[in-house]
Amino acid sequence: MRVRTFEIAGPCAFLPSRIADARGWFAETFRADLFTRHCGDAMFVQDNESSSLAAGTVRGLHFQRPPHAQGKLVRCTAGAILDVAVDIRAGSPTYGRWVSEVLTPDNGIQLWIPPGFAHGFCTLLSETVVAYKVTDYYSAECDLGLRWDDPALAIAWPDLADPASLSPKDRAQPLLGERPAHFVFEELAACV
Repeated sequence: MRVRTFEIAGPCAFLPSRIADARGWFAETFRADLFTRHCGDAMFVQDNESSSLAAGTVRGLHFQRPPHAQGKLVRCTAGAILDVAVDIRAGSPTYGRWVSEVLTPDNGIQLWIPPGFAHGFCTLLSETVVAYKVTDYYSAECDLGLRWDDPALAIAWPDLADPASLSPKDRAQPLLGERPAHFVFEELAACV
């Protein structure tokens, strides 16, 4: 498995190595030692899965604030997504900037989104399934978000992104500039 970092400290992409033969292929999808070496200590406590029927479905941008902040290790098990992580750590040199990765079952890439980042995605194909591990349990009191199309973020969503697909909760999310700081940048928390 290879690990790719981004210009923004924190997120990492995990790219599996596949061993193929006439039957198909085999790949390791998670190794705690490799993850810890590149992203620090994290204990995953819950696995989540979402299904989106239509291409262009937008989910996010979501995060949980402390004391129940979540890191997420995201993969796509059917269909395809453009997965996005936005730096919302006050004092970060990349505050308000974002990274993205196309995740598909064929490429097997997983995106690590550490606490301090808002997360969202747009489905690129119909019947898309996204699975992700999280580092803290869901907390309704700490569940927050940002407006997916905040002009200050200028996320390059695909043309097929459908605002009508947003949940009522996501339609009502504030802009980044309207949210108080819930996270403070700590250089040691960055993926290496």
